[in-house]
Amino acid sequence: MKAPDAQVTGLQDHDALLPGAQLAPQLWRRLPQMALIAADLAGYLLVYELFITIVPQGLTTVPVTEPVMLLAAATMALQALASLYPGYRLHPHEHLRRRLLATIPLAGAAALVAGLLAQDAWLAGILLGFQLAALIVQWGLRHLVRGRLMRSGAWGDAVEVIGAPALARSVSDYFTRNWQYGINPIPAHHGTAEGHRPVALYAGHHMPATAELDALRRSHAEVILLADLPNLRISGLCPGALNGRIGMTIIGRNRAGRPLQRVMDLAIAIPALAVAGPIMLLAAIAIRIADPGPVIYRQAREGLGGRTVHVLKLRTMYRDAEQRLNHLLETDLAAREEWARHFKLRNDPRILPGVGRFLRATSCDELPQLFNVIAGNMSIVGPRPFPDYHLAAMDGAFRQKRCSVMPGLTGLWQISDRSNADVELQQQLDNFYIDNRSLWFDGYIVFNTFAAVFRKTGA
Repeated sequence: MKAPDAQVTGLQDHDALLPGAQLAPQLWRRLPQMALIAADLAGYLLVYELFITIVPQGLTTVPVTEPVMLLAAATMALQALASLYPGYRLHPHEHLRRRLLATIPLAGAAALVAGLLAQDAWLAGILLGFQLAALIVQWGLRHLVRGRLMRSGAWGDAVEVIGAPALARSVSDYFTRNWQYGINPIPAHHGTAEGHRPVALYAGHHMPATAELDALRRSHAEVILLADLPNLRISGLCPGALNGRIGMTIIGRNRAGRPLQRVMDLAIAIPALAVAGPIMLLAAIAIRIADPGPVIYRQAREGLGGRTVHVLKLRTMYRDAEQRLNHLLETDLAAREEWARHFKLRNDPRILPGVGRFLRATSCDELPQLFNVIAGNMSIVGPRPFPDYHLAAMDGAFRQKRCSVMPGLTGLWQISDRSNADVELQQQLDNFYIDNRSLWFDGYIVFNTFAAVFRKTGA
């Protein structure tokens, strides 16, 4: 998309740079991340072998291997949380700052623990030396790996630079020369070999107009308002005020770490399933007494990438629920209006007396979805997987956006208004969550879900 007085320029054909993208696009996109992790691991192993060789046996009161490996693992975890794998779109000095903050304080703390608690000054010195030596070796290895990735075409994101022709050309030239930023300028509307939408880098003195942003949202994965560069004053935005990033994301895809999110999902779902097992067993018995028949049912819902997810639930309705609902909507105008706004009814004739209302009020009917989470087709936190009739009330662009993340067992809607929210508010809450998703946000939602369930708010 371009404004009448704007032009998108690119200096290289990104498709031609990605020979491996046709074969394994998911693996190809993750290659820089995996390669840099491997480089850091190799750096630690090289320094470890060196230290094992030069440090005399028996110098420390405890074996060296366990402390240095634990220090290495903790440091790499902090670097992952600091978005240094692969670390696109960060200024060089920001890379340095984040690496040092993930390395030096942790090494100092480890040395302090070794010196004070283990009463081993040699071990403290070895830990400090190990971390500093690894930092130097890793710097060289990362430089070599990034260069190799760049030459193979695996480094960086495909980016359309949008702006006035002269400025767009200057910006494209800058990022082509400084390829370490991970920005590969491509021609307008060129797309990528993986079939994914490119990133739009908006180089202008003002925010794009609302209509222009809407068009960019549909055609691009992200829209970034470019901050000033070292040799180009562009928007007046200071990278220092943006945590060292090259610009401000005004429309963006979610970059929450999927591997870390998966770890959190399993860490919550597996213990929760052990606790929920007896509850589900008692509920199954009560359901069979209230209305004999299956106690768990599967319903097809829309999941990540538009794929079908078979969501599991404890049955809380009569087996002839649809007939009961249709009869009510045909005969009760107020119920019909309530259904049109919320797709739920406060006095729902389909709900089983006693057990059905209890399960829905406490959200215990959703407990079997822990199996969905463990299977990997749902997450603990995410937009709820709605039925087709509910999704039909939402616009197509938003439905596509919903499919960009995994559906969740709970979400922002559940802790904000739960079933009191109408479709418009549900859409607004899900939009906010998808745009601002992070592990911290997910943790906040999980914590507050328990409070919402105990209060039975809006259930």
